[in-house]
Amino acid sequence: MKSYKPYTDSRRHMTTVSFRKHLTVSEPHKALTKGGKRDMGRNNAGRISVRHKGGGHKRLFRDVDFGYKKIVPAKVETVEYDPNRSGFIGLLLYKDGERRYALLPKSVKVGTTIETAENAPVTPGNRLMLKNVPVGAFVYNVEIKPGQGGKLGRSAGTHIEVIARDQGYVDLKMPSTEVRKVLEICWATVGEVSNDEHHLRTIGKAGRSRWLGIRPTVRGTAMNPVDHPHGGGEGRQGRGLRRAKSMWGRPTGKGQKTRTPKKYSNHLIVSRRKVGKRGAKQ
Repeated sequence: MKSYKPYTDSRRHMTTVSFRKHLTVSEPHKALTKGGKRDMGRNNAGRISVRHKGGGHKRLFRDVDFGYKKIVPAKVETVEYDPNRSGFIGLLLYKDGERRYALLPKSVKVGTTIETAENAPVTPGNRLMLKNVPVGAFVYNVEIKPGQGGKLGRSAGTHIEVIARDQGYVDLKMPSTEVRKVLEICWATVGEVSNDEHHLRTIGKAGRSRWLGIRPTVRGTAMNPVDHPHGGGEGRQGRGLRRAKSMWGRPTGKGQKTRTPKKYSNHLIVSRRKVGKRGAKQ
């Protein structure tokens, strides 16, 4: 991690990832980039559906291939920063001359050859079917439905552990400690996502959060009763409720179960995630 001289109060504790140690180029491959307007937490009607998002620095979008549809060996040309995700991406040069961006594992460097095949070697960066991944191996960028492209395990430093295989399904242990069944014909990439130091960074000041597109969060206890179930009272008050609630009155936080009881994928959940700080460490 990179620290700074404390020439201001906010700089004293601010840290960032040492990009110079990892990245090889500073400019993206122009043919695989595009501009566009960010939704910033709004739905198709323009109304806020996710709070505390908005503003932030202008971003150039990289066209990242999460599906690895080309069954051709490729060589890693560059390791690059992507402002739209926490992990590093790499420019892959395929044998037929085409170039595509892909999410890189932390041990892959420039010049490494990456293969996408049903029986590819189980080495970091290679993509193969889950039925051919040995039990105990770490994977990321895992498909939920065959041919859909990777959806699970895409954040910096995360990995998913293959723990069992039975009756056409593979049991995967998620970063959240949840154990979930996925069809064994789904594809996954071997390894752990790059930039594992991402969680160690210290934002340092409010302005840096605004650069990232994160708006301020107000505590429910600081609001009025009309605005939040925890609001009101003279001076500093407890919430006055047995269970914590969201702004809309639904259970939230403090170890409460918030998953939809009749969710379509409930039959695929082998073991629910362990909530709270204790569960996250296990």
